[in-house]
Amino acid sequence: MKLLKDILFGLRLQDVVGPTQVAIESVTSDSRAVRKASLFVAIRGTHRDGHHFVEAAANAGACAILCEELPDSLHPHVTYLQVPNTQHAYALLAANWFGRPAEQMQLVGVTGTNGKTTTATLLYQLYTHRGVKAGLISTVRIVIHGKEFPATHTTPDAWVLQKYLADMAAAGCKVVFMEVSSHGLVQQRVAGIPFAGAIFSNISRDHLDYHETMDAYVAAKKMLFDGLSSKAFALVNSDDKHGETMLLDCAAKPITYALRRAADIKVRVLESHLNGTLISMNQRECWMHLIGEFNAYNAAAIFGAATALGMPADEALQGISALHSVDGRFQRVQGPQEIVGIVDYAHTPDALQNVLQTLQAFRQGPQHIITVVGCGGDRDTGKRPQMAQIAADLSDYVVLTSDNPRSEAPAAILRDMEAGLDPVQKRRCITVEDRHQGIKLACQHAKPGDIILVAGKGHEKYQEIQGVKHPFDDVAVLKSTLKDVHA
Repeated sequence: MKLLKDILFGLRLQDVVGPTQVAIESVTSDSRAVRKASLFVAIRGTHRDGHHFVEAAANAGACAILCEELPDSLHPHVTYLQVPNTQHAYALLAANWFGRPAEQMQLVGVTGTNGKTTTATLLYQLYTHRGVKAGLISTVRIVIHGKEFPATHTTPDAWVLQKYLADMAAAGCKVVFMEVSSHGLVQQRVAGIPFAGAIFSNISRDHLDYHETMDAYVAAKKMLFDGLSSKAFALVNSDDKHGETMLLDCAAKPITYALRRAADIKVRVLESHLNGTLISMNQRECWMHLIGEFNAYNAAAIFGAATALGMPADEALQGISALHSVDGRFQRVQGPQEIVGIVDYAHTPDALQNVLQTLQAFRQGPQHIITVVGCGGDRDTGKRPQMAQIAADLSDYVVLTSDNPRSEAPAAILRDMEAGLDPVQKRRCITVEDRHQGIKLACQHAKPGDIILVAGKGHEKYQEIQGVKHPFDDVAVLKSTLKDVHA
């Protein structure tokens, strides 16, 4: 229980009707969860407006209501607080409720289209291997000093996020690495968090079903950098044309990394193999287990963040050389007869192209690349033909199949993908709705030494069909199918 007045720090209050010396036992943005002595926050969401439930919340026992518009009829025993943006205010309330835990740790936010999970997770690995108590908030999982929790969103709801941060602070974590999604930024989930630094990886087409335009998508990512203080660092990939955009009007210390342009952190790929990569980082050589040019970028981001946080350069490189890939990110599955499987989360055109170009560089002699790929339902439809076209351009054989169709008909999604193929490409492609059968067909088609890429779902252990999440693990399916087909 807390007094209302004690959790209002930082909120822009436009109007207050009623006392603030009120005991609050819970805070919620869900009117169905309102109980006696609740503070109800009316949030305008994507699918519903919490202001429509203000009266119901008051009748259910709410003693305080936070809203953007005061209702016409006010309950005499309810305190009403008016603010310009309830999403922003909700995040500040959450931070205040849990004692502003982020102020007790160094938080580094990672944003961009591709590479967020790998960069955040490997930074967590780097610090824990060095004996530092650390936390991780990622698409794959949330980790509090070694204790894991499942993740439901890339960036959790503000209340859930602050609860995890409080648990991390209580566990003695000194540093926390977290993915910050464009949705999370627009929805103000990280408002009020004093980031010690932010990392920008890259931007390519994604989430246009939500943001509608690329300009809006870029602006969403930039919000993380606009909120940094002069004490923070802003680490950006300057090979990406949007890197400079992130630094515009940013108060933080700018740090750049790149493979192709001049930068504060200059990385070069010296040797590239399917079991690792030799890189040069600011003229220091480093062998790492991570594979491909895109992981050279990730390594540069890790090096830049670690040194910005105070880790000596040689220690950072030594740590990078010991890191291992993240589940579902260019994860290797060794099959019989020298067949190599790769499972990757690549679900955007740019990510799929990067992975396939990396595999093209590794292929030898008669070795073929077989790609299994689909696109998610209820998401940006414009990338579907692009994904199919990239797969067909850079593979010898393609299986178009279901990803997470969600509420859409799988056949309709696959027709959208097929629309991106010309007659020549279509002769190298086959469409199989059932993902398990699609992977099986790829394995049957593979000859000794071939490479099979299963793209799109990566770490996910389910397939969502018509609102139901069915157990499905690309890695497990690929391993067992390769064994059954080629034993």
